[in-house]
Amino acid sequence: MNVLLVYSHPEPRSLNGAMRDFAVERLRQAGHTVQVSDLYAMQWKATLDAADNLDHRAGERFDPSLDSRHAFEHGRQSEDIAAEQRKLLWADAVILQFPLWWFSMPAILKGWVERVYAYGFAYGVGEHSDARWGDRYGEGTLAGKRAMLIVTAGGWQSHYSPRGINGPIDDILFPIQHGILHYPGFDVLPPYVVYRTGRVEAGRFALIRDELGQRLDRLDTTPPIPFRRQNGGDYAIPQLTLRDDLAPGLTGFGVHLAPAPPQQAIESRSLQAVG
Repeated sequence: MNVLLVYSHPEPRSLNGAMRDFAVERLRQAGHTVQVSDLYAMQWKATLDAADNLDHRAGERFDPSLDSRHAFEHGRQSEDIAAEQRKLLWADAVILQFPLWWFSMPAILKGWVERVYAYGFAYGVGEHSDARWGDRYGEGTLAGKRAMLIVTAGGWQSHYSPRGINGPIDDILFPIQHGILHYPGFDVLPPYVVYRTGRVEAGRFALIRDELGQRLDRLDTTPPIPFRRQNGGDYAIPQLTLRDDLAPGLTGFGVHLAPAPPQQAIESRSLQAVG
């Protein structure tokens, strides 16, 4: 497989840096071809602005969507954006690795998404009609590819449990996994999360490497999170609301997951990260 690792941590000597190095080595030893986008090392420009459209003229009103569409359609994007899009098209699997900062990804990684996910590339794709509302949520430019998060968190695993003070980790990561990854078509694998990162001694790091290694070894076989597909019949078009007969009376992020086969549900529960 071709694997793109998009890495976001400012300190190479951090736990994240060690995990990144291990992941790249493990994947290559397994025969995968790996590219790494190390955003801090690249000094990635995080802000989406008029400079991303090479045809934008000074003094003109900047429209993020329309400028993005023009630049993508006419081959006039900033080269750093186009280079990352080529990596995404090349990859069979994409891994986003980052520390959980203020309940989300670091700003530099969010900026990577905002700039690389151009209009016509990741959104604004496909037919919009009474039968379809674009190619997204399971369809789109990146359909058929796999994606996974590797996340570190300072809090305890119990803090991110269903009754934990921070809220369930699946809910915290839902905007990333469902909104950023599933939206343009990725099949999203369960995340690998390391908790309580301020206390990682050598023995625990060995356990992290063992568990992460097993996850990477199954990158091409792990069943994805069973997010419902937008155009698969579960949602009314164009309202994009879940049919009344599906998960009746329930609301929240969980209703957007289709019931998983029993064996897949068991396997998903077995993919819990190091706590």
